[in-house]
Parts: sequence; structure tokens; C-alpha cells
Amino acid sequence: MSAMLAIARHEMARLFVSPLAWTLLAVTQLLTGVLFAMSITNISLNPRSLGAYDGVSEMVGGGLLRFATVVLLLVVPLLTMRVFAEERKSGSLELLLAAPVSLSALVMGKFAGLMGYLTLMLVLIALMPLSLRLATPLDLGLLASGLIGLWLVMAAFTAIGVFVSSLTREPTLAAVATLGALLLLWLFYAVSTMDWQPVIFGETLPLAAAARALSLIGHHDALLRGVFSSADLLYFVIFTLCFLALTVVRLDMDRSA
Repeated sequence: MSAMLAIARHEMARLFVSPLAWTLLAVTQLLTGVLFAMSITNISLNPRSLGAYDGVSEMVGGGLLRFATVVLLLVVPLLTMRVFAEERKSGSLELLLAAPVSLSALVMGKFAGLMGYLTLMLVLIALMPLSLRLATPLDLGLLASGLIGLWLVMAAFTAIGVFVSSLTREPTLAAVATLGALLLLWLFYAVSTMDWQPVIFGETLPLAAAARALSLIGHHDALLRGVFSSADLLYFVIFTLCFLALTVVRLDMDRSA
């Protein structure tokens, strides 16, 4: 545990001395801030627009968190691309693998450091809708469910990025591959919204239902709607742990080589 915490602190310190990390944080706040301001302006100019929603919490908070998920599609690949790819390219990965630290502690430490950074980003995003409580009642349960869902999406996206980064020595390639994987997950969610049930050999295949059950974005959408289910939480936990375990297996292959 101490080794994992030391690696996590080192990873966070390395992030906050990087101009890229500060730039990503600034750009994320700028984009989400603009959307937040547009939502508030829309309500003030057109109060009837709230009729299509269940209040300010859903219209402003839910919309903001959905947009933040889209922003994460771009932020996470740039954030995770250097985790192992840069270490491999510079030759320092061999030193890490030779250190008296378990691979699980190494991977979890790197992951925890990245999640520390992303949690700070989440807090800054959360302050926007929560600031409306000074002027109007909010559905705090809905916002809490959405924020937990966004944090779980951050964890799942980061686990994918860490795994992809462990596969290559080129950070740029890792970023592009991670972006492709995340976009593929998004398209997988699109399949779940289609009423598509092809018939093969006389058997109807419920592909839409299967895609809905396996879709990461689909489980996140349920949390954004305030439907807090242990099944959704378990899905994200299993999804994240699977990709972290695959990263450990990949590094173990390097250590054994």
C-alpha cells in the first residue's frame, strides 16, 4: 500500500509540473463553463424551456455532466498517453519493472495518480451547478448520482488509456488508439438505441438489448437520470478492474522477457 501511494503521489506531482495537465484543466473548465453560462442564459431568456425537463438540476446539471463526458473523450487520451508509453520510450520502464514493487502496486499507483487529477477536475465542474443552490432549489440526489456516474466514467476511460499506453512506446500512438477505443464504446451505445433484431438461422438475436447491457455510456446515462443501481456500479467496477488487470498482465510479459 505504501508503495502504491508513493507512486500515486509521484504521478500526480509529475502531472502538475506538466504544461499539458494545466492546459487540459483550463480548456476543460473553459468549455464546461461556456456551456454552463449558455444554459443559465437560455433559462433566463426562455423560462418555458424548463418544461421539457424535471427542473434546473436536470436541465443544467444533467446537460453539463453529459457534455463533460464528451470532453473526457479528448482529455483522457492526452492524459494517459504518457503513463507507460513514455517510460518505455525513454528506457525507464525497465528500471520500474526491476524495482522491488509489485506490478499491481505500480499499475494501481499510476491509476490513482491520474484519478487524483481527474477528481480535481470533477470537483471544479461540480461547483458550477452546485452554485445555483444559492438562488434556486436543487435536486441534490440527481446531481450526486450524476457526479458519481461521471467519476466512474473517468475511472473506466482512464483504465482503458493506461492499458493502451502499456502496449506501445509512442505516446502519440497511445493517444490515438485510446481515442479510437473510446469512440468505439460510444458507437456501441448507439447500437443499443436501435431497434435492431436480426434473424439468423431462424433465431432472433436481441443485439440492441445485449449492447444496452454491455454499453458503458448506457450505464452512465442511467446514473445521469438519477437511477442509482448497484448493477451499474458493479459494471463500472468490473470494467475498470478488467483493464487494469490486463495492464498488469502486459507488464508482466515485459518483466518476464
